[in-house]
Amino acid sequence: MHPRRIGLIGDFDPTVTAHHAIGVALEQASARLDRRIEGVWPGTEAVERDGAALLAGFDGLWCVPASPYRSVEGALAAIRFARESPRPFLGTCGGFQHTLIEYARNVLGLAGADHAETSPDAALPLVSRLSCSLVEATGSVRLRAGSRAAMLAGDAPLTEQYHCNFGLNPEYRRLFEGSGLRIVGEDEAGEVRVVELDDHPFFLATLFQPERRSLEGTLHPIVAAFVEAAAGDEPRS
Repeated sequence: MHPRRIGLIGDFDPTVTAHHAIGVALEQASARLDRRIEGVWPGTEAVERDGAALLAGFDGLWCVPASPYRSVEGALAAIRFARESPRPFLGTCGGFQHTLIEYARNVLGLAGADHAETSPDAALPLVSRLSCSLVEATGSVRLRAGSRAAMLAGDAPLTEQYHCNFGLNPEYRRLFEGSGLRIVGEDEAGEVRVVELDDHPFFLATLFQPERRSLEGTLHPIVAAFVEAAAGDEPRS
């Protein structure tokens, strides 16, 4: 049977816990679906260089933690490709942050939207430093009833793991209110933790790292649903 290929958009680092967890999660998903799932790390520089010619070979794209990426433009190009092609897409941690930037630039028309970590003098610091660090932190997340995320993970608050210092700048939350990229998950203080795209087979991003549950022997339902969407009946071309 044709293996399904998940493009892992980031730059592999064996010391990053989430990168190890992603491999475990894909193994768990493969066993659950009883089909071969391959996680492939093309590297963000290769994505920037080869673009759609490279990305078209993947059945799904997962923009992973551990930014700044070697090529921010490569990561943004992959997110845009997933949104427009459309390919099943999951963004976690840094992937969540760059999903916001890609949408703001290419859908909302805000070319100056940027990340304060890599562009501290940006005119529109869409992604800014969190008021409290979430490095190796655990927190509660409430999902909006009726959202795809809630249908997958349930209406009860989730307890999720983080490893980040940056998130959506609260000053710019209004940009996404009423847009196609909907805010569907918040922490106890009302800060944005999950977004999903309407009118797409599967396009979801979380500031937390759902892959980490796999290190405890549990496949997160959001990760499971993403892989299932990528493992559809027909291979991508």
